[in-house]
Amino acid sequence: MGVTESNESPEDRVGYVRIQDIPQLNQEHCRMRDPQRVERIINEFVCGGPERMQIVSDFDYTITKQRTDDGVAVPSSFGIFNSCKSLPDNFKEEIDKLFHKYHPIEIDPHMPIPDKVQYMIEWWTQSGKLASGFAFDLAELDQMAGQFKHALRDGTHELFEALQRLQIPVLVFSAGLGNSVVSLMQQANIMQPNVKVVSNFLRFRDGLLDGFQEPMIHIFNKNETVLEGGEYYELVHTRDHIIVMGDSLGDADMAAGVPASSHILRIGFLFHHVEANMEKYMNAFDIVLVDDQTMSVPQALLALIDNRHQMRHPHGSNGTAPTQGLPNAAL
Repeated sequence: MGVTESNESPEDRVGYVRIQDIPQLNQEHCRMRDPQRVERIINEFVCGGPERMQIVSDFDYTITKQRTDDGVAVPSSFGIFNSCKSLPDNFKEEIDKLFHKYHPIEIDPHMPIPDKVQYMIEWWTQSGKLASGFAFDLAELDQMAGQFKHALRDGTHELFEALQRLQIPVLVFSAGLGNSVVSLMQQANIMQPNVKVVSNFLRFRDGLLDGFQEPMIHIFNKNETVLEGGEYYELVHTRDHIIVMGDSLGDADMAAGVPASSHILRIGFLFHHVEANMEKYMNAFDIVLVDDQTMSVPQALLALIDNRHQMRHPHGSNGTAPTQGLPNAAL
């Protein structure tokens, strides 16, 4: 007997997920250039299950909020370090000058990215030279970071708990200061065994600060190509279903270096210069969330994957290898 071809479209399949059935993707502040593409990728994720998933996320203003409900400014990971009272006054003054010179360039919606890259390298290089030649106690950094452990996006704890339970690796890529990132995440209890942080970490020599460890990570070079050959790369390079989350245009390329066959869903959190940036963000990210200070969208996507997974594995086994043995959090 010959095989009968089905005229059924993918959208007609039982269990097929439709965009209109996901409330978080139907809110006014949620924008998508190609909803059909987003729908296809979501269904690939749901069918593939947690064992094919990985998360790649920025930290500053992605895991942390871009603004708090009471209007208190959330400092960046470098801002946390720069607030430490024991730092020399001349260091603080010079670092502040660099911020006011380069941060407007970083968020300028009109400057081409290749031009921005050169300025970002200048900023990071000069900052490293300034952070040299004086003593610093990391316990003070822990104290400052602890003041902002509640400044994470709403739903972050629940998201990270689910990612740990499902044994989905999370790569936190930060062009900020890794010491602040790890400290804040540890104090907020989201630094789980499945989480790795790749960032700029302070270097010490003879008891004094000596700039940053290599390689330099800035907002336009943080992607998975820097992981090649390492333990973490070996762990995740076969996980071809990837959610990328970030708040800057450079974050959209954090999954660069993964196989071309990978399914990647990019979520962008847009806050600064919304109208001027909208077209570029819509072109760079699959989902753009305007002034959304929550993790409700990634939570909703993970819930869909989890629910289908629970149907397949009702006794709690997810068929994945345990995440013990993940490399150390700091690269």
